[in-house]
Formats: sequence, C-alpha cells, structure tokens
Amino acid sequence: MNTLGNTPTDGDLVDWDRDHNLHPWADTAGFGATEYMRVNTADGIYLWDASGKRYIDGPGGMWCTQIGYGRQDMADAISAQVMQMPYASPWSFTTEPAAVLARMIAERTPGDLNTVHFTTGGSTAVDTALRTTLFMNKRLGRPNKKIIIGREKGYHGSTFLAATVTGKERFETSFDKAQDLVRFLPDVNPYHRPDDMSLEDWCNAKIADLENLIAEVGADKIAAFIAEPILCSGGVIVPPPGYHKRTLEICRAHDILYISDEVVTGFGRLGHWFASEDVFGIVPDIITCAKGLTSGYLPLGACIISDAVIKRISDAPGDDVFYNGYTYTGHPVSCAAAIKNIEIMESEDILGHVQRVTPHFRARLQQIKDRFPIVGDVRGDGLLGCIECRPDLNDQSYEADVKFGQKLDDACEELGLLLRPFGNMAVFSPPLIITPDQIDDMFDIMEAGMTRVSEGYEMS
Repeated sequence: MNTLGNTPTDGDLVDWDRDHNLHPWADTAGFGATEYMRVNTADGIYLWDASGKRYIDGPGGMWCTQIGYGRQDMADAISAQVMQMPYASPWSFTTEPAAVLARMIAERTPGDLNTVHFTTGGSTAVDTALRTTLFMNKRLGRPNKKIIIGREKGYHGSTFLAATVTGKERFETSFDKAQDLVRFLPDVNPYHRPDDMSLEDWCNAKIADLENLIAEVGADKIAAFIAEPILCSGGVIVPPPGYHKRTLEICRAHDILYISDEVVTGFGRLGHWFASEDVFGIVPDIITCAKGLTSGYLPLGACIISDAVIKRISDAPGDDVFYNGYTYTGHPVSCAAAIKNIEIMESEDILGHVQRVTPHFRARLQQIKDRFPIVGDVRGDGLLGCIECRPDLNDQSYEADVKFGQKLDDACEELGLLLRPFGNMAVFSPPLIITPDQIDDMFDIMEAGMTRVSEGYEMS
C-alpha cells in the first residue's frame, strides 16, 4: 500500500505499527500482536495519547527528558543547524558544534577526563569504552588482559559488548554475548542483605566479592570494571556508602580501568553534571554518557577518556589506528542540540532545582513505604525513584509477586501517570523541570494506584 499523499486513520496506524515496526525488547510471542500506546503530543512533563488523554511522564521518556518537552528554543537551535550544516563526515571534517560541545563536556567532567569520542547513544558509548580498554592493553603488549568485570542487575546497552557486560536477569535471552569476556559480581542492593547485617558489613562483603574475583581470575587478565553509580534499570539500586571509593582503589592497585557508566546519572539526574565525583567521590578512567546529554531531543552519546589513558595509548611503541567511529560521530545537529541543552540547564539553574526539590521527592517516596505494607523498600537519589514490593506476601506465588510493577503501572496509567514496571518493582525518573506541586500530583496518583493494587494482598 502506498501511503504517500494519504492521511492514515487510527486503524491504519495501529495495523502498520503491528505489521512493520519491531519495538525494543518485544516479546517474541507478541510479534505482530502487541498494541502500543501512541503518543501524539508532549509539553513540559506531560504526554498526550492519541485519544487526547494526558499523562505525567514518570519515566522521563527513557530516563532522558531533562528539560522537558516542547522547548521552542531547542527546536530553533536544531532547525538553525540543519540549515547551516546538517552533516559532515567525522573521518574528513570537524564542525563548530562538535568542537564546542567536546570542550563544554571536558569542562564539566571530573579530574583529567578531557578527551571526548562522540557516539550514537549509550550502548555505543559503552561499546567504545570497552573497545578502547582492550585497544590500550593490546598497545601495551598485554592482549590477554581483556576480562571485564560487571555486576548483577547492571544494565549497559544492546550492542554486542554492552549486552555482554549487562547483568540483568531479564536480559538472559537467545541473543549471543561474548561470555568469555565477562565475569559478574553478586547483587550489591543493600535491601537484599541479611536482616542482621549492617550497611558497613554489607559493603565489606561486596568489596570482598571484588577482591575474591580478582584473585580467582588474575589481575593480569582483567581489563576493566564497569559500574553504574546507581544501577538504574536494575531497580535504582544505590550501593552502600563507601562502595565506589573502595572499588576504585582496588582497581587502581591492580591496574584495572574503572569505567563509570553515567548514561542515566549524568547531566543532572542527581543534581550534578556527573555523579561520579560530586556524589560518590571518585574520578574514574572513563565515563560514558548519553540520554540527558540532549534531553532526548536527538540521539547522541559520548565516551569520555582520561588523559592518563590517552597517554598510555599514544606513548605505547609502534603506529596504530583508533579503529572506532560511526557515521554519525559528532553529528553537528545532535551536538547543537546538546549545546543548547547545556545552555538551558545552566540559564534556568536546573541542577540547583533538582537539588532543591529532591528532599520533597524523597519525603513523598518514603510516605508510600510508610502507608502501604505491601511495599518492602523505596529508594533512590536525586530525581530517581523505585518502589519494590515485599518478597514475603502471604499466599502469593512468585509469579504474582513479580507482576506487582505491571499492576501498579496499569493502575497509575488509568489515573494519568506513566511508570516503568520491572518485576516486583516500579521505577521512575521524571523530567528535571518537575515542580513541587507536580511532584505532589505524581505521588498522589501513585498512592491512589497503590491503594488499588494493595487490595487482595494479605499482609502479616
């Protein structure tokens, strides 16, 4: 069917999406059967579906809509760059937006992380970080130092190497991964520690996990440790205090690069440009970022590499080529969007706004745990949150337990709020421009949804 010149009906759009559009993480049993909500317009923190119903965007798109929807100044910046220079090959040219943005990012990163390699998104940023690590070790004459240490419940992307170091349970699919390149550390979630164990002892146990793995595998075979400051897709897991500093010290002692995956936590989500140093007190060797870099207006990611790593690569003997890059590396329109995004965040003090509203956000989150016995844990930092159902529900099967997140999302969606369900959890990361009144609106709906979901659960 030729659609040119025809105005599609709602039925056409539903059929075409089902028949031709393969969505991320689609259940194979649902190929050609699942009907996705179609969103037509957006403004601020809100989305409207095809019927005109309004929703608060609880997930912030995919953890990324920092400055909110409908920004005319962003549209103008994108349009102007499209007309001036829509594309230039990064193999042959540079552009003003790419050079300016690289400098702007370097000015905001911690320590000596001053070299920026632009990618198409978070997955390719992680892939680049891992390939750079392996490339460095080959340049240094140690090609067997290539094992990557990841963590259970960590998420790093969908490209081959990024998927390889991803440790989420639901990511165990029939897609192949480079299993020989990765080893995983056990869950770091303090909520899952034994009842009689202190946070300090839990941290000690998690540090011992890393030390034992290095001893087992051999530091001479381990290239890097990759860690999200907060394990976001795994359930907004905040490691115990001191964990990041101690893991970095161990990596330094064994010449293992520390890669901080800030695809979610970067660009304001915790009230800072980057969380590694300002929140957790570490300066990693490599930082990856994407998502909030452009507030989701256009695709863009970056792998930011320390001067020390660059020097080791460049000082190693022999000539070589950094064979990593993408057709859209440093895309001038995406870079222009990121520049405008940073300008907006600075001119409107969005980082300061996040810091100011975070206490209210946390208080409302805690209120849910205090009010509803079905809730086992609430956690988060900045404008990141997670609600986790208790694992000991009376007379409930595991299958019923893990449907909690979907049930809560369904109830909240009916009331005008979108969340992101994951097993027995629901996670959320609203646009950073959300006001205290809008935070109240969001949590009021959550509490109403929780009231509905709680019915039928017998609690001890």
